Amino acid sequence: MVTLSEALKGWQPGTVTTTRRVDPWTVGAFADLVGTPPPSLRPGDPLPPLWHWFTLLEHPKSAEIGADGHPRRGPFLPPVPGRRRMFAGGRLRLPVPIPIGEDLTGVAGVSDVRVKTGRSGEMAFVTVRTELFLGGVPAGEEEQDIVYRSAPEGTPPRNPRHRETGKPAPEGKWRYDLATDSVLLSRFSALTYNGHRIHFDKPYATEIEGYPDLVIHGPLLALLALELPRLHAPDKTVRAFEYRLVRPAFVPARILSAGQPSPAGDEVTLTVAASGASPSLNAKATLE
Repeated sequence: MVTLSEALKGWQPGTVTTTRRVDPWTVGAFADLVGTPPPSLRPGDPLPPLWHWFTLLEHPKSAEIGADGHPRRGPFLPPVPGRRRMFAGGRLRLPVPIPIGEDLTGVAGVSDVRVKTGRSGEMAFVTVRTELFLGGVPAGEEEQDIVYRSAPEGTPPRNPRHRETGKPAPEGKWRYDLATDSVLLSRFSALTYNGHRIHFDKPYATEIEGYPDLVIHGPLLALLALELPRLHAPDKTVRAFEYRLVRPAFVPARILSAGQPSPAGDEVTLTVAASGASPSLNAKATLE
């Protein structure tokens, strides 16, 4: 069997540049999805942090989609046999706001590749860095950490098969909660053009990948964390955000978001968890 280190030897993907207009429709669509008040949608108004995800989307051809719903090949998809993918976290630095209605450019490339060995075997950690530009002027940068495992055909799933229960809710001065179901996940998958079957195909999620139910999107959990400063500190702007996904969450859990601002009000510690479970996401945002 080929090791991940051997499979990734010599893998040096290039960069991909994408330019698209920040459409107010997607901004209003996400706010309606999670049931929060939408931001102002006038041209020039600032886009909430990470909402550029709804703008800089890939749209692979259907013929390129693999059995798991993800593209079989792509500029930043490592050549890992029987590839299984997990979103692990990321970082955002946004010194200037992204205006609604403007053209946003993202220049993305792989900035780091590491192979680690844990209790479940080898894992490849791939960091994709995207530089953001407005009219050719730097506007910020984002990094996403993706974990890949090799799972040849016939390999038993190594994902959690049971739900956690009885854990206390996350604590924090700022709070927000959201009920989840398969419809919510399907709508978020559509909004982000995400075809991964763990989010909408329960037999695949439970029988092939070994989860107890449909998996709530990691990016959705990150966005729910950022709803807290948007709703509770509307006079402040998020300039930096760092988050780590530590365990999956499953429908039909109620997702609880909690935030604890610092005494000076320039930082907030954020936690997102499924009701009764340990935190799924831990984060920190820097406010200005």
